[in-house]
Amino acid sequence: MPELPDVTIYCEAIKARTQGRLIERVALASPFVLRTFDPPVQAIEGKRVVDVERIGKRIVIALEGDLFLVIHLMIAGRLLWGEGRPKSIKPAGKATLAVLHFENGHLVLTEASSKKRASLHIVRTRETLEKHDPGGIDPLTCTLEQFAAALTKGNHTLKRALTNPRTFSGIGNAYSDEILHAARLSPLRLTQQLDKQETERLFTAAKRTLEDWTSKLRQEFGDRFPGRGEVTAFRPDFAAHGKFGKPCPVCGNPIQRISYAENETNYCAKCQNEGRVLADRSLSRLLKDDWPKTIEEMVGE
Repeated sequence: MPELPDVTIYCEAIKARTQGRLIERVALASPFVLRTFDPPVQAIEGKRVVDVERIGKRIVIALEGDLFLVIHLMIAGRLLWGEGRPKSIKPAGKATLAVLHFENGHLVLTEASSKKRASLHIVRTRETLEKHDPGGIDPLTCTLEQFAAALTKGNHTLKRALTNPRTFSGIGNAYSDEILHAARLSPLRLTQQLDKQETERLFTAAKRTLEDWTSKLRQEFGDRFPGRGEVTAFRPDFAAHGKFGKPCPVCGNPIQRISYAENETNYCAKCQNEGRVLADRSLSRLLKDDWPKTIEEMVGE
């Protein structure tokens, strides 16, 4: 699932190519991808792009006339950019869900999954747009006091608190692992058990991890639009996420893994849990009540 750094890069790349440009046509491979009916899709055709924004993990294309196109990539949704006009206005390929045709190119929404969770919403007014915000605070702009208040509002595992879009905006499975590794905290610690120093450490780790990775991705892509397969939750420079069995970059011990439903948590037992390996069965029992039951619940829909 593209998270805050990835979505930020997408927003910047789309804005650089489309701001001030007209959407000439919207071609849908299936009507299912568009989850709203009023205003109709034709309402945004002929409208000029005013801005491109991020709401959590959602990409918002703001158009003249107080219209907004909300793109939610979910797990497997990705975006591609093509220069000029394609040979056909119809979406091509099984993975293609929709194509936005601009004066200078076309933005393609794809999804490499048969479940087709990615979606488009067209809404009028910024007040209506705010309903698409799950409500979590932005970890890049919040204060330590705001972070601590959000963290301890309930008593959940750190893993769940960080990935809950109603608590923190834009953090998912991958970057929560990286944040917790940087903070040297177990994913199973309960939020109300943290002392002041640990809360400050987590706050700093969250900001630094998200800022550093956004900067890394900017350098990696430069002026390029991210290509096919380049927006991923498994990056070679990650410290913990997706690194099961690989040496921890800090202590050299193998990264551990715990799986639950469609999710996976990676951590270093020595750096984050005083050398103790977390039992998979115990975690599953703990997360039974503390982990979202559906993908939709995880992303705040």
